[in-house]
Amino acid sequence: MRLKFLRTLLVLALLGNIIVWHRIWRLFATQNTLRLLTPSVVTPDPPQKLHRRLSRLVTVVIRQFETFENDVASTVESVLNFFPTIPILIVCNELPYPPLELDFANDSMQNVKIVNLQPEFNKSYDERSPLFYIRTKYVLFLPDGSRLSTKQVMQETMSQAAKLGAVTIPIGSATLRCINIDLKVKEWSLKFSHLTGSECGGVSGKHATMLETKLLRKLTDPFLLPFMDALYIQTTALGAKIHILSNYHFNEGKSLYRNQQSQWKVQQLHQSRERSMFEKLGIKKVIRDSNVIEWYGCSRESNRCFGSVINGVPSYLYKNRYTPPCCLSGLRKVAHHVFDKLEEVGIRFWLESGSLLGAMRNGDILPWDHEVQIGVNRDDLERSPWLIKAMNKPIVDNQGFVWEKATEGEFFKVQYSKINHLTVNILPFYAKNGSMVKDAWFLNNRDFPEQFLHPMSSIEFAGRQVPCPNNIRDFLELKYFKGVIENPELPGNISF
Repeated sequence: MRLKFLRTLLVLALLGNIIVWHRIWRLFATQNTLRLLTPSVVTPDPPQKLHRRLSRLVTVVIRQFETFENDVASTVESVLNFFPTIPILIVCNELPYPPLELDFANDSMQNVKIVNLQPEFNKSYDERSPLFYIRTKYVLFLPDGSRLSTKQVMQETMSQAAKLGAVTIPIGSATLRCINIDLKVKEWSLKFSHLTGSECGGVSGKHATMLETKLLRKLTDPFLLPFMDALYIQTTALGAKIHILSNYHFNEGKSLYRNQQSQWKVQQLHQSRERSMFEKLGIKKVIRDSNVIEWYGCSRESNRCFGSVINGVPSYLYKNRYTPPCCLSGLRKVAHHVFDKLEEVGIRFWLESGSLLGAMRNGDILPWDHEVQIGVNRDDLERSPWLIKAMNKPIVDNQGFVWEKATEGEFFKVQYSKINHLTVNILPFYAKNGSMVKDAWFLNNRDFPEQFLHPMSSIEFAGRQVPCPNNIRDFLELKYFKGVIENPELPGNISF
């Protein structure tokens, strides 16, 4: 009987606890519902808590500044006034001299670090990498000579970066312009043009940029100079867009480069850095927003505009790239020169092999070809004074083109210059038993029936009409394989 009474007491106590906890749960649920329905009662983070939270989420990076004139010290102090514990990286190609006016012995500077990208003894690769020191989710790239405005602007910038990805904020009264960046890696080319709207490939005008660190880590050279230009080209390669936050702004700091000498010096440095950037990123053709075309890395005076050619395969094909556009431009000039010189003396010639294939496909040199090939009638060679002279030794004509007899077969070459060896190959054929044949092997060109040249036809090639065999499809399929015009093969059976 006593045992039964105790069990009853335990059951009642358990039920009582359940009822009490149920009432407590309902009370909290009611309060939470009221809080959700009444936003005005939400208490914002106190300033101290806000700056600590942002300091754990954002690293400020100052990348591009000049040692001969800068405002880095005041820019750093401006950030620390709002966020005393935020990590700040000052990234430079070499230690600045004169030194920056920053007292690193001061406790307030404990989270400020200079990262020198230049190799140094007793410093590992990681110690020279800014990414090694960035442990936050976001990075704010702050230009030299700027000031933070309020903590709230930093908070809003980070919120927008979380929604949109990479965002930019004007500095002072700067008007930012949206730039479209058309990057064609395979064609080594880059085109800039202006856009309307706030979603851009790049941005011009003084501004700060915030993005997620994980995007920065995907870039091939995240701290390349000129910094913002290189950054936006690389983010474009990843398909990322930059969003202009025109409703926010940071403040302008010290005005820099006011005298003519400083402006000239900065301009020269920018041009030098830009040229180096294009070379490192493999960009050889740049079309500015004014439609001006600039060539980088392969002029007539350049040693060569691409790497080695081994067994007929140029090195750039292994990088999944076509022939650099400046090489194609140079090849067209050499081809036009050769056509003119052969026509002047009445030498019969026609487009051969890959050049004829390019003419059939797109009226131009094949995008991956590195030379132009033309056939000539061997009996006509002595009509050209340049070919006669080239039989004995290389000769430079009065326009700087080099004529020479090839060492690897019975044919001739005409090169862009003594330095730049962009080449048109002149391949001599002669008639024998109804076929056009050659004396020795050269460039895998097959013999073919003489009827393809009687009569000859013409075709658009590199901006002009050029003689070619008749029945072009049959001619090319004889040289290569059936269906070659629609489905050509890259040298070395490389496939993109």
